[in-house]
Amino acid sequence: MDFDSYNQEEQFRSAWNAITVERGVEFSLFTFGDQDLPYFLVTKAGGTDAMVSVREGTVNVAKPKIITPESMHPEFRNFFESEEEYGYVEFLLARTAAFGNLKLTNNEGPAKIVTDTVAEAVAKLNRQLDDIEEEHTAILSAPEPLAGFAVLRYASERIMSSAPGNIQELRERGFLP
Repeated sequence: MDFDSYNQEEQFRSAWNAITVERGVEFSLFTFGDQDLPYFLVTKAGGTDAMVSVREGTVNVAKPKIITPESMHPEFRNFFESEEEYGYVEFLLARTAAFGNLKLTNNEGPAKIVTDTVAEAVAKLNRQLDDIEEEHTAILSAPEPLAGFAVLRYASERIMSSAPGNIQELRERGFLP
């Protein structure tokens, strides 16, 4: 047994499980064209007295209009601040997911420090979104070092859950048998 790959898988699972989609969304991504995935990300740095921060952002999921050899690889912009986070993505792409020719761009606003706990910040954001009847904005929570990976997890889950509907649409338009 290759203990190194086992250790990588355990680290990946630990990172994946440290992220929570506190408020999910149920809409499907478009089969053709670009789409935005708005979110709030609540993070806490390590330690018991650490501050909680809230960031608002949007992931743009772009599908190339013309497929070329250069567009056959996924592209991730503005997601990762550390090599460790990008290592989780390489593990994901190599073993469990294929993003093909997608381009994902994370457009994130500045972090706002709040005095709440993570649970209190999530509850306030839920109330805020409920008050304006917003159904397309997700709320995520994660440890601060996994902020970019949390956003990628959210986007990848939306992409994967949209795939069956996208395939059906391709069939209906005559692109697939």
